[in-house]
Amino acid sequence: MERIYFKIGIVFVLIGAIFYNSYFRNQKAVPAPVVAQKEEAIIITEEVGAVTPVVNTPEVLPAPESTKILIVGDIQLDRYIRKVGNMSGGDFIFSCIDPFLSDYNFVVGNLEGPITENTSISMGTVIGSPENYVFTFPTTSAELLARHNIEVVNLGNNHIGNFGMSGFSLTKEFLNIAGVNYFGGIIGDEPIYSRENISFVSYNEFGGQSPEKVAEIIKSEKQNGKIVIVYAHWGDEYIDSSPRLRGNATLFAESGADLVVGSHPHIVLSSEHIGNTAVYYSLGNFVFDQYWNEEVSTGLTLALDIKDGKINISEFPVTLHKDGRTCLKN
Repeated sequence: MERIYFKIGIVFVLIGAIFYNSYFRNQKAVPAPVVAQKEEAIIITEEVGAVTPVVNTPEVLPAPESTKILIVGDIQLDRYIRKVGNMSGGDFIFSCIDPFLSDYNFVVGNLEGPITENTSISMGTVIGSPENYVFTFPTTSAELLARHNIEVVNLGNNHIGNFGMSGFSLTKEFLNIAGVNYFGGIIGDEPIYSRENISFVSYNEFGGQSPEKVAEIIKSEKQNGKIVIVYAHWGDEYIDSSPRLRGNATLFAESGADLVVGSHPHIVLSSEHIGNTAVYYSLGNFVFDQYWNEEVSTGLTLALDIKDGKINISEFPVTLHKDGRTCLKN
């Protein structure tokens, strides 16, 4: 009987050995995780043996954007231009040039007169008569400018005081309500306008601060790290007065102005560099009712691309049409 049990036990041992050998022969070996030798971060996933490299890519920052500004010449919204606005709407005056104005962060121009509630004196008057040169713009003028991206205006000129200090004050009120910024004016009230590290300084030969005082302001703004643009209302109408203006232009350039632009002659004058300063002695007209020859009906606009403290300037001539519109010159 014992021999029988012994034989049965041997049988079970043999069966167990066969089962053990068969089972473990079919199991795959589990490799140890492999550590990469490259300077890369690695992630070992929960699945045994899977290694995923993660490359440390440096963050790419967007390039700093430039500031794009368009500077235009004289804007006069009385006399015939006011008549056109009454008949066709103010937007008609800018309808041809509006797509171009919209391409810029903002547009800067010389507002050649006050915005008041007074009735026009000059509309319909005889050319050359005293009344023909007294300007007041409609109370909707500031909103009109804002709708066409003219967000900054120079008030330092010979017509801003046509209705006295009350007209000057009212002009600023209308501009403030419409969100149109301004600089310059009448002596004693000639603010600077700063935006995006750019300062606009006015020089008004006809009732403003002296060139020496303007030069001091330029130096101060430059010391504060500003790009300084001087808008000068100077010179003589319809003639090339740049030779006599060069002295003040040189003063402004040597004081630190990055750009000097002029208005008042109603024609486009020459430009030059004084040191590193670009000087445009007159941009001529932008919106004005002067059509008797090509000189007065042609203006110049300056497209500024400002980046890293440098100004790149492109010139775009415009034509003033007899229907009251201003368009890019073909």
